[in-house]
Amino acid sequence: MRIWTTSAVLTFSWLIFGVIGSQPIAANSDVAQKLTPFPTPTSLKKITVSNAEFGLKRVDTKGNVTIFQTTKVPLQEGNAYGWRIKLNNYQGEVKWREVLHLPKPPETWGTDNGEDFSISADGTTSVTRRTQSAPDGVIENFWTIAPGDPVGKHKIEVYIDDRLISNFEFEIVPVKQI
Repeated sequence: MRIWTTSAVLTFSWLIFGVIGSQPIAANSDVAQKLTPFPTPTSLKKITVSNAEFGLKRVDTKGNVTIFQTTKVPLQEGNAYGWRIKLNNYQGEVKWREVLHLPKPPETWGTDNGEDFSISADGTTSVTRRTQSAPDGVIENFWTIAPGDPVGKHKIEVYIDDRLISNFEFEIVPVKQI
């Protein structure tokens, strides 16, 4: 009886595996062609920086943004300063985090609506988190000088997936010092 049961189980197993294995899925089937790949999470993509720049934001008559590279930013209301980072061979969305360190708290903090933004208890450090489309591998962020912004040494650290990818040290100086 045991031999018969063992033979039946083995025969049944071979039949099942034969049926499963006899119909391979064609790689060019309609279903396979209609599938859209899941976006690869930033954490699984290799991130390398090909260029990083910091300075004053300049916008020409056509709306093109350039950066006048400098480490001295004049304390003049309306001046915009910030960074632009080009990621090597990268396309898609990027989740980045910016940490801005000030020498002392400003009179006020302000950001665009809807941003993930927080301020340290002592008011000298802000953290901005953003998911940004980077079709050409470019991410950027700018700040605008407002009344009550402090002069002195500032620092911006930019992270992707908790990895520091760029660091910018600069100084906000009174206009007469430039």
